[in-house]
Amino acid sequence: MSLTVSVRRGTEADLSGVHALIVELAVYEKAPNEVSNTIEDMRQDGFGEKPIFEFFVAESPEEGIVGIALYYTAYSTWKGKMLFLEDIVVTERHRRKGIGRLLFNEVVQAAKEGNYKRMKWQVLNWNEPAINFYRSIGANLDGEWINCNLTAEQLQRF
Repeated sequence: MSLTVSVRRGTEADLSGVHALIVELAVYEKAPNEVSNTIEDMRQDGFGEKPIFEFFVAESPEEGIVGIALYYTAYSTWKGKMLFLEDIVVTERHRRKGIGRLLFNEVVQAAKEGNYKRMKWQVLNWNEPAINFYRSIGANLDGEWINCNLTAEQLQRF
């Protein structure tokens, strides 16, 4: 069966499907118990008084939301406004059908239209399909920087 997919900007009504894909991504990335973000958190953070993220959805009439690309504005002291692509997720049964590329293309277009100076994202070092895609489009894969973070608990103890 061929899947018909269109990509559009995400809306508040999409959050249930978006959250389900986030949980699916956590399972794929071998961290199924790490998702603490809720649909209500996402409603507040994406559609509240000060929205801090945007997203695109890939949708089919047959199956509904089958992919997402979630991004936000970050700031580089050297370059200025940049777009940070947090995640592209395509439901497992529809991977390798070009849906991720469609979503990526929309995010790139949003970066161009928003006059962003840079677009950044991360990829796990074992995610060969994604790495191969990023290499195929000529992206810089930088092995020099080390990712750092503090968890909510670490922030409270600091």
